[in-house]
Amino acid sequence: MADMNRQWLLASRPQGMVTESNFQYHEAPVPELEDGQFLVRNCYIAFEPAMRGWMDDRPSYIPPIQLGEVMRAVTTGQVVASKHPDYQPGDCVQGGFGWQEYAVTTGKGGLMPASKIPAGASLTAPLGVLGITGLTAYFGLLDLGQPKGGETCVVSGAAGATGSIAGQIARIKGCRVIGIAGGPDKCAWLTDAARFDAAIDYKSEDVAARLRELCPDGIHIFFDNVGGEILDAVLAQIAMKARIVLCGGISRYNDEELQPGPKNYFNLILQRARMEGFILVDYYRRFAEGVQELSGWLDSGQLIHQEDIQDGFANAPRTFLRLFEGKNLGKQLLKIADVR
Repeated sequence: MADMNRQWLLASRPQGMVTESNFQYHEAPVPELEDGQFLVRNCYIAFEPAMRGWMDDRPSYIPPIQLGEVMRAVTTGQVVASKHPDYQPGDCVQGGFGWQEYAVTTGKGGLMPASKIPAGASLTAPLGVLGITGLTAYFGLLDLGQPKGGETCVVSGAAGATGSIAGQIARIKGCRVIGIAGGPDKCAWLTDAARFDAAIDYKSEDVAARLRELCPDGIHIFFDNVGGEILDAVLAQIAMKARIVLCGGISRYNDEELQPGPKNYFNLILQRARMEGFILVDYYRRFAEGVQELSGWLDSGQLIHQEDIQDGFANAPRTFLRLFEGKNLGKQLLKIADVR
C-alpha cells in the first residue's frame, strides 16, 4: 500500500463546456484507519453525464461538489486494510469512493453506500449494466415507459451505456426499437449487436425525416437521454397515449444559458401523452429486483453490454470529457489498478 493518495479535485466550476482545467491533480497522505473504517484501493472509476450537473453550484437531488473536494464517482476496488468487522482485506467492493486511488470509509452514506462484490465476479459490471447505468434503464423504461408488445420505442443516446440497455429491454418486452446515435459505427453496433430494428445517425441524417419514415404509426415510447432538437423531433411524431421518459439531457449540460423549450410540446395534449422525469435514487429499495432481472437477461443472452475502458489515473479528466465529445461506445470506465 502506498503512503500517498493520488486524487483529482474540483478546481473550478465550468463555464459552458467542461474542460480539463476544471480539475486539479493532488496528492495527500493515506489517512490512518479508525475503528469502524476500512481502506479501499480503487480499481475502476465510472463516469456519468450527471457528473457535469454535480459540478455546478445549484440545488439538485444531491448537493453540489464543493471546490477542492475529490470528484464524486462510483468505483469498484479492493479492501487493503480494515478496522470494520464486516470488511476484510481482499474483499472486492463498490461504492461512491470518487476520483482517487484510495478511500477511507465506514461504508455508509455518500453517493452510494459500500457493498461487497461476490468473489470472482466482474469489477466492471457493477459500474454499468448491473449498476447505476443498467438500473436507470430498467426502472425508467419499465416503470415510466410501460412497454407493450408491438409498440414502437425510440431511444436517444442509444449507443451510450443507459440508452443501449433501455432499448434492449424494450426489445425484450416485444417492442420495435429505433435508436438515435452519432456515427455509422455506433449505428451499426445498435442494429448488428444490440439487435435494434433500426438506427438513425443524427450526425449525417435528418432525424425528423427519418422518424417520419420509420414510425408511420407514431412513437409510443421515447426514452430520452439527449433533449433539445431530438426531443422536439420526437414530440412531433408521438402516438396516442405515448410515454416520454426523461432520463437525461446531455445536449444542454454544458450550455451557459437555458435553451428554448420544445416547440412541439402541445402534442402532449393532442395525443393525451405523458412526459415524465425520474431520478434513480427514488428506486433504491428496489435495486435488488433490477439487478436480478438484468442478470437473468445477461445470462440468457437476451441482453448484451459494451464497455469503453480507458487506462491510467492521470487520464481521469480526459476520460470524463469523452462523454461530451461522443467518443464512448457503451459504459465509460477508467482502469487505474488491478486486483491483487
